[in-house]
Amino acid sequence: MFSPATRKRHINPPPKDPNLGQPLTTGSPATPLTENRRSSALGTAVPNRPSTGTPAPWTSRLSVLARISPVKEIEKRADTDPVKPVYVGEFPEEVRDAQAGFLRKSAPGEPGISGGIDKETSLSWIICGNQLFVWSYFSSASKNCVILELPSFSEEDDINAPSNRDNVWMVCFVNCSGKSGSAEKVVKKFDSVGVVMCNQKSKAVIYWPDIYSKSMKSVANDHPQPSRMGSRNTNSDESVYFNSLIASPVPVSSHVCIAIASASDGTLWQFHCTPSGIHRKEISTVFTTQSNHSIESGKSQVGKGYPKSLIWRFRLFTPEEFHREFFLLTDTEIHCFRISLSSDINVAMLWSQEIIGTDSDLGIKKDLAGQKRVWPLDMQVDERGKELAILVATFCKDRVSSSSYTQYFLLVMQYKSGLNYFSDNTEPIHERVLEKKAPIQVIIPKARVEDENFLFSMRLRMGGKPSGSTIILSGDGTATVSHYWRNSSRLYQFDLPWDAGKVLDASVFPSTEDSEEGAWVVLTEKAGVWAIPEKAVLLGGVEPPERSLSRKGSSNGRAVEEEKRNLSFGGNVAPRRASSEAWDVGERQRAVSTIIARRAAQDEESEALLGHLFQDFLLSGQVNDSFEKLQDCGAFEKDDETNIFACTSKSIVDTLAKHWTTTRGAEIVAMAVVSSQLLDKQQKHQKFLQFLAFSKCHEELLTRQRRSLQTIMEHGEKLAGIIQLREFQNTHSQNRLNASSNPYPDSRNEKAGSLWDLLQLVGEKARRSAVLLMDRDNAEVFYSKVSELEEVFNCICHHLQAIIRTEEPFVVQVQQACEISDACTTIICAAIQYRNEHHTWYPSPEGLTPWYCQLVVRNGLWCIASFMLQLLRETTDLKVKSNIYSHLESMADVLLEAYTGAITAKLERGEEHEGLSDEYWRRRDELLDSLYQQVKAFVEESYQNSIKDTEEPKEVLLRKFSTSLLSLAKRHEGYLTLWNICCDLDDTSLLRNLMHESVGPNKGFSYFVFKQMYLNRQFAKLLRLGEEFPEEVAIFLKQHKDLMWLHEIFLDQFSSASETLHALALSQGHNDLSSEQGQDPDNLNLEQSLTDRRRLLNLSKIAAMAGSNHVFETKIERIEADLKILKLQDEIIRLVSDVKEKPDIGQSLLPPGELIRLCLEGNTPELSLLAFDVFAWTSSSFRRSNKGLLEECWKNAANQDDWGKLYEASEVQGWSDEKTLEKLKNTVLFQASSRCYGLEAETYEGGFDEALPLRQEDAEPSILKDPGSSVEGILMQLKNFPEAGKLMLTAVMLGKLGVQMAVEADGPRMSMD
Repeated sequence: MFSPATRKRHINPPPKDPNLGQPLTTGSPATPLTENRRSSALGTAVPNRPSTGTPAPWTSRLSVLARISPVKEIEKRADTDPVKPVYVGEFPEEVRDAQAGFLRKSAPGEPGISGGIDKETSLSWIICGNQLFVWSYFSSASKNCVILELPSFSEEDDINAPSNRDNVWMVCFVNCSGKSGSAEKVVKKFDSVGVVMCNQKSKAVIYWPDIYSKSMKSVANDHPQPSRMGSRNTNSDESVYFNSLIASPVPVSSHVCIAIASASDGTLWQFHCTPSGIHRKEISTVFTTQSNHSIESGKSQVGKGYPKSLIWRFRLFTPEEFHREFFLLTDTEIHCFRISLSSDINVAMLWSQEIIGTDSDLGIKKDLAGQKRVWPLDMQVDERGKELAILVATFCKDRVSSSSYTQYFLLVMQYKSGLNYFSDNTEPIHERVLEKKAPIQVIIPKARVEDENFLFSMRLRMGGKPSGSTIILSGDGTATVSHYWRNSSRLYQFDLPWDAGKVLDASVFPSTEDSEEGAWVVLTEKAGVWAIPEKAVLLGGVEPPERSLSRKGSSNGRAVEEEKRNLSFGGNVAPRRASSEAWDVGERQRAVSTIIARRAAQDEESEALLGHLFQDFLLSGQVNDSFEKLQDCGAFEKDDETNIFACTSKSIVDTLAKHWTTTRGAEIVAMAVVSSQLLDKQQKHQKFLQFLAFSKCHEELLTRQRRSLQTIMEHGEKLAGIIQLREFQNTHSQNRLNASSNPYPDSRNEKAGSLWDLLQLVGEKARRSAVLLMDRDNAEVFYSKVSELEEVFNCICHHLQAIIRTEEPFVVQVQQACEISDACTTIICAAIQYRNEHHTWYPSPEGLTPWYCQLVVRNGLWCIASFMLQLLRETTDLKVKSNIYSHLESMADVLLEAYTGAITAKLERGEEHEGLSDEYWRRRDELLDSLYQQVKAFVEESYQNSIKDTEEPKEVLLRKFSTSLLSLAKRHEGYLTLWNICCDLDDTSLLRNLMHESVGPNKGFSYFVFKQMYLNRQFAKLLRLGEEFPEEVAIFLKQHKDLMWLHEIFLDQFSSASETLHALALSQGHNDLSSEQGQDPDNLNLEQSLTDRRRLLNLSKIAAMAGSNHVFETKIERIEADLKILKLQDEIIRLVSDVKEKPDIGQSLLPPGELIRLCLEGNTPELSLLAFDVFAWTSSSFRRSNKGLLEECWKNAANQDDWGKLYEASEVQGWSDEKTLEKLKNTVLFQASSRCYGLEAETYEGGFDEALPLRQEDAEPSILKDPGSSVEGILMQLKNFPEAGKLMLTAVMLGKLGVQMAVEADGPRMSMD
């Protein structure tokens, strides 16, 4: 597949450059083109060398030369290759010096430099001579390089000697800090990292407990003697070598780790590494090797590369875990082991599964036609520990042509769904654990035949972009990205010129998002660190060739350039320069799609035309029908960030200067060129606005593309903000340098600080999101990427602990928090000032949310504000509190303005805003209340101090200290704070002035004051405010009728006061009085006794008489009826309590229906008659609607007397009419009839006849058939009516007529005929 360079015997190595490692004075460090290479200083041309190569930055001034000369030359070329890798950074200076010395001393053919990348710690390493160099590969300033000296075990066996051709080391990094690598996506720092090294040939092991600690930097080593490395097969010790190594920290134990190594003789070795020494022991191998045979010869493969590929199932490890799982790859199987990391370290196998056998469902089917050999080469596992990718090679023969070839493919296995097992099981699992995730992905169907040593040198990496891609590293120093796309594999080869060295290792950049992969990063031997953008893989990937993608090229003669030209991907792709100078291509990838969206050709043409017209305007000042030209090409069709005017504005503010810093590090912030470049951008952006105005494009955008114009103007806001931030940083740095008294001078570097750390974080995140920026400094990227200024607040929200370290002294934390707070307020205040100064340029703001009101900005501001609140609560030092207070007050103003803008935009768009409003009110009150508590603390302290000198009243001090807070609370409707200040000052005049400035029915300070007075039972003050705020008080008191009538009497609204008093007297609870939303029922004093209700009804009667309107008489009648019902309730409750237990009704007013039911339940003659009294004083509508209840009352009244006995007595005794009249007038029916229908009966609103006639014949014809349509009909339903019905009817008729009138009309004889 990839032929090693050492196999090309006909190629002579280039002569050494005597100036190698020294800065070049002329020329370019980039590899010269083929036609120019013959005249280069290297002399001999190299056959089959690529026409272009990746720059080989082996000089200390690589970045300077690579940006001045080569970039300008590339800019002139229209056909620049868009699929180049991106240069990330050079080696640390210590590494470059060691490489130069090593190359001068080494002879041709001797082993080169080895190195690698650790994914968890993001550390890269290189072994050069007898030194191990370790540094962070994604840091833009690789200055913190750790140099470790490799020990020599003996003079006879110097494993570090360059002449030892088998000097191959395996290196593992151990995170001993106890922090998970996933805890911080951008800030990835480990305080304690150990290193385990193992020599493959000599099997020597070296351990550094902590490479960052001077006290723990001592080395522990173990060099085994031949007797200690016993082998179970016949191979000699020299033929047995280690081929894989993993290591893990031991929980609880400090600086102790366990390493596992696999040997080529089929054994596993365990190394217990401590600062005092290394203890090794052989692990009993529980996997079998009978199946590990060559398919062709049947010979055992043990000792020929297997077992190999030790890998942890889960890369990330937490200190709480006491066991881990790891995988091991053999020639036919995958084994899974569990290691216990407790005090008794134990390794046991969990399961094993065959992946190469006769069953294709297992993985790979062997013994296929033409297939001779199968090699599993390497294995990797995904971040979730669910999927395993195995790189496999097969040796085949074409039966037609009899030619031999090698086929490479990728087998992806996954854990079976529904499989349940625990990793601490002691018993092995005998069922199948893995299943194929997808069909086998063929990488190269027919490749050149390689020897086994070359095959076993191949390594696999997974997890980079595009999603699902893998990278294959081969022994000849090449790296190939394989991406399975559209049901076929596409290959992208990362290739360097031979004079730039080999590829040492590859890894993945830590992504800034949990759901995203990172870009591929490649460590080279001499050319530094490079990144492979996703775009390069997608656009530069080619179909697998028939033979190879190595340095020799394809054997079928098909050039890679032709493959690129034939590649159909998303239409025509305009070539762009693949470097940080062309970073505006949009390397910010999203996990939702791995295919980069391409703009339509019309957009490309429109953007190019706009750029051309704008350049002409800059040169000539003329617009020359620009509006018509842009309108014809459809430039005004989009209204979002993809609008070409918005894109052009973004390119202006995001321009990355070509001559910015090249020396890496903090020096960039001290350069005046930064401020100069920002001012140049601002001037150019202002020219762009003038172009829009002169060409009348601004007018079109103002009416049709409001969002696009808003985006353009916000670019100006952000530019103004970042310019002010730059000035603030300069001033702040100067103040730090001039400060003579720093209590913690060694806590930070003079050029460092929380703001510097924040800029580094934002720049680092931007660099990782756009790998084309990897060759730039973090601060350089930050000050260039103006359009994404929101990332400042995003980093504050998610990485505040990395910016402000809690382990720092408290005073330092306060300084850092105030520094970040000042930076945030500086940015936003500058943006607001820009908006105010350029308000005529802005579109109408309805529904548009300013960028500084977005969620990410609000969260960042609240994060630092809440941290400052916490600091404020923790300290008792008033000087420190005063410092925090001043910064927090400014921060609160900015934060609350952001919330106000966001809520306003939601209201204008008609979106739901209750949740946002609640959050705003909650955070506003918390901030203002905390600030006011500090104000009172300052007042108290000042007052105590003033007593000793000149006593100054507290009110004067409070007024002086609270002035700014009063203004802040007034702007943001902090009514509670305003109320507290006015109350503490006892300033009624200030209170009334604030109320006049903010009035309203449901909002405003006046309403809040009314509510506070009501809650505090300051009723007299509240009513006095009615003189100055009559309408506002009236609106407020609609929800508080217990005071409303007093205000209405004050306003001479007597009729309304009568209605209010009447309603208040009859109120059943809060539901009757709090009809408007927002009233708190608990605040109402509604516990009124019946006496209080009578008093209110009498007051209502007096108010009605005072009103003297045309309906006051009716109103008085109703009040009197209610008074009588109140009296009836007293009497009914008294009588009911005599019969049974008194009902628990407290002081509640019972409805008429409840009173009547109590009477029926009492079942006494007195209560039966009182039920009719209640009916009489209700209303005609009540009687009509409650006919059923009235019917029950009549039945109850009839049952109060024994009509059967009365009838028998009348028959036996032969009652005369006088006797009958005398007996009947004492019955309840007689008295009820007299009360309801008698001549002296009193009722409210008509009589009982309207609801229930007395005689059946008086009922309406339509209801005659209803037995309950009259009193007579009701009585006819009683069981005694057949016998005593005549007496019953006589009693009710006598009650209606009255006894006296009955005698006068008919004489002593009465008849019901």
